[in-house]
Parts: sequence; structure tokens; C-alpha cells
Amino acid sequence: MSESEEETSSAADWPVTEEWLQAVLRHHHKDLADAATIAVVDFTVKPGCDAGESVLSDILAVAVKYCVKDDTETHNLSFIIKLLPQDPFSRFFVTEAQFDLREIKFYTQVVPDLESFKSRTLPADAPSDIRLPIPKCYYAHYSAGSTDPPEPSPPESVLVLENIKPSGYTSADFSRGLTLRQTTAAVDAIARIHGLSLALKIKEGKPLEERYPFLFQTTRASDSYQQLVERGLPQLSQFLERRPGLEDVLASLNELRPHTKDIIENLLAPEEPMALITHTDFWCNNLMFREDETSSTCAILDWQMVTYSRATNDLALLLISSVPAELRRLHTEKLLDVYWNNLTDTCRCLGLDVDEELGYNRKLLSEDYQRSQLLALLLCIGSVDLALGNAQMEERLLALLKDLHDEGLLNADVARK
Repeated sequence: MSESEEETSSAADWPVTEEWLQAVLRHHHKDLADAATIAVVDFTVKPGCDAGESVLSDILAVAVKYCVKDDTETHNLSFIIKLLPQDPFSRFFVTEAQFDLREIKFYTQVVPDLESFKSRTLPADAPSDIRLPIPKCYYAHYSAGSTDPPEPSPPESVLVLENIKPSGYTSADFSRGLTLRQTTAAVDAIARIHGLSLALKIKEGKPLEERYPFLFQTTRASDSYQQLVERGLPQLSQFLERRPGLEDVLASLNELRPHTKDIIENLLAPEEPMALITHTDFWCNNLMFREDETSSTCAILDWQMVTYSRATNDLALLLISSVPAELRRLHTEKLLDVYWNNLTDTCRCLGLDVDEELGYNRKLLSEDYQRSQLLALLLCIGSVDLALGNAQMEERLLALLKDLHDEGLLNADVARK
């Protein structure tokens, strides 16, 4: 998702009215003694992403100017509205797989639990407040709909999030790939989410898959990803057949093909004690960055595939899908160091010593990362059409396949180790 405001569009087809905005603002200002005193002065509605860029949501960017009774100042708020797709096929796909429900529950259940746990647990003298690297949620509504007579109702899904673009965040360039500074910022951001969810699980003693039964379940997720892989592998094979010198890579992929569903299921399955909340679609198109001359801050978007899984699955997908080959070759171990240090520092601030209490260390992280690369590759193959036809991305894909083949990772046994 790209939270951009590229073109102006009529809001006639969308449920954005003054009354609707007042309801959202009342929810946002629920601490007011009389929220009914909020008055909308003006608002604009624009597309929130380019046509065809988001298949799981229809996205609008809204800017509203409003005032509160007895307050002489006018307030401004910019936000993104995520709605069910208008296209009937896409809408059925989203509601059937519950992508919309999963993201709404991430913002309305997981995030409040993490924030509450953090505020109860984090010492007053902690060096950092461990901010969650995500947009604020202003409002959410979900209704599954009904087919029961006499009045069947369609499903409804609305998620209103902070539009972070006006505060300086921009999208990354997928064709060129992330810079080292952007990649480091993304690794730091996901380490905080991972660390918070891991500490919550251990300290409160309640399994996360029981606390959050809506998380993308391994079997269902595996089926979805396998369908994508089956669609992408023939495209990739045809592409490789036209490239000389890649016969061994193509042969390895053909040997993998009968085992891909088992590989995906094995590597998606949570492995205790380090199973935690993962994004599971952690690549550059779901990230935005705010940068200056010396630093980069990352915000993570689009949590429709949030899962209970292995931390290294997120790391591997990021580095394999979104990082130029040379940067990946030179800096993977350093980036794993950054992740490990931020994860363990976050957990330590929350009273959990990962090495001491869970028996997990930096060496085991590297071993898990090696396995997760195979899962990441299969997920990339499922979306290989994004790369084919773009020279930069094709070269990045070829370099990745050669590297994984040379490292012996194009092998079904990797998932079983």
C-alpha cells in the first residue's frame, strides 16, 4: 500500500460525508466530555494509491478541517481510509480469506494489548519508550454481513489510519531496492514488534495463537501461498529457460516443485519458544520511510497477513525481495546483528532475557534465517510477475537464485532441518 495523494477524485461513490467524518472525529476525541460539539469545516477526498496498486483494499486519502466548540483554533487531520474492494471478485477474495478482518483486529486488539503491556511493564527509567512503528488507528468497523432472509446484508469493513505522508514519510523504490540505511531502519522497526509480542507471550503466559485466534493460520496460509507459487513457477521457468547458464538452478527448482506446499507449511509453522507476531508480507511496498541526512525511520503498513510464526520469516522476505544483491551479500550478517541487538534490548527492557530464559542465541538466529530464505524465495516466486519485465528486478532475481543455489538452499531438506 502506498499512502499517497496523487490524483484528485470525486467522492460520490464513497461513504465519506460530513456526518460520517463527525463519527470518526468523535471516536478520535472520545476523551471530550461532549464529543457532539465537533464540527466539520471542510474536507477533501482523493485516491490513496495508484490504480491497481492495492488489490486487498480500496484506499482513500482524506484531509479534514474541523473545530471543537469553545475552541477558537481550527484543527487539521489527514488520514487513510481502507475499504473493501468495489470489484466483486476482489471483494469475495478479501472477505473469504478475512484479510480485512485480520488487519482490523491487529489494530483493535493486538496493538492495544502491546501498548498496555508496554505501559505496565516498561520501567520509568527505560532508555526508550519502544514506539510501535505503525500509523495510528483512528477508527475501525467490521461486519461480516448476512445472507439470512428477509434482509440479507453485505459485509462491511472500514479502517481509518493516520496518513503519515504529510509528516514526511515516502515510499521506497522497489525497482532499485532499499538502501542500507532504509533496510537497517526496517529491521529495527520489525524487531520492536517482534520483541514486544514475544515478551507479552512469555511474561503473561498465554499463547498468542489462543489470545488472537484470527491470526493467519498455518494451514490456511500455506494453501494460499501454494496457489500463488503454482501460478508463479511456470512463469519463472519460462524466464530461466531463455537465460543461458542457469540450467542447474532450473533443475533445482523443478526438483523443489512437488515439495513446495510441505516446505511452506513447515517453515510457516511457529517454532517455540521464539514464535511471535510476524507481519508475513514484510517487503518494501509495505514500508514507508522518513529520512534526513543522518537517519531513517520506518513505518510498517498493511497487516492483513499478520501471523503467529518465526521471526526470521519477516527478515528473510525483506532481504530477499527488497534489497539489492550486492548489499544483501555484504551486509546480511550485520543486519542480523542489528535485529538481534534490537530484539534482545527490547525484550530486556520488558524484563525478558532471551538468551538466558529461552535458550535462544545469535547463532540459532542465523540458522533459522538460513531456512527462512527458502520460504521467502517461494513467496517471491508467487509474485514473480512483479519482477519480470523490469531489468533491475530481473537481475536481482537472477542473482538471488544463483546465490541460494550456490549455498545449497534450493533443497527441500532445508525446511526439515
